[in-house]
Amino acid sequence: MSKVLAEKILPTGQTLQIAQGDITLEEVDAIVNAANEHLAHGGGVAWAIVRRGGDVIQDESDAWIQKHGLVPHSHPAWTSGGTLPARFVIHAVGPVWGDPRETGTSGDEDKKLSDTVTGSLRVADELRLQSIAFPAISTGIFGFPKERAAKVIFKAMDEYFAGNASGVKLVKLVLWDDETVKVFLSVWVA
Repeated sequence: MSKVLAEKILPTGQTLQIAQGDITLEEVDAIVNAANEHLAHGGGVAWAIVRRGGDVIQDESDAWIQKHGLVPHSHPAWTSGGTLPARFVIHAVGPVWGDPRETGTSGDEDKKLSDTVTGSLRVADELRLQSIAFPAISTGIFGFPKERAAKVIFKAMDEYFAGNASGVKLVKLVLWDDETVKVFLSVWVA
């Protein structure tokens, strides 16, 4: 379980928390996997999720790809949580910083990250979930600058809840390393 470092209640009633720990241990309805568009869970958060949750997550991901094709930023895939404490894994594809396919026009990377967060929350509502945990999407091997990502992620969450009647009551940002925690907390209080 993670350690909650900061918490606030949004004007729309949701509790938003920043925590440090291992997202694969979170006892929430769903955790968000920072996935690639092929749902090949070979590294980073994705690998840790499959390692702890079991091969069933990769098997269900492969079946999703066969049925639906590649996963876009705005429409995450989802699978069971396997043996994870979470019932579901929402596989969200964040943008790769500096990838020419991501930067067609100014601001595309920010919009795609925002779409990724919004899409994940929409899937949580479609599944009628009450709690969800996010990692710092795209800030690892995808290279998205942490401070910029934190601003985009917080804004996307605020806008989603302000514009949608959501059943989600708890959103946790579960961050692994000290540097990411420090950056997200500094943006949080700014």
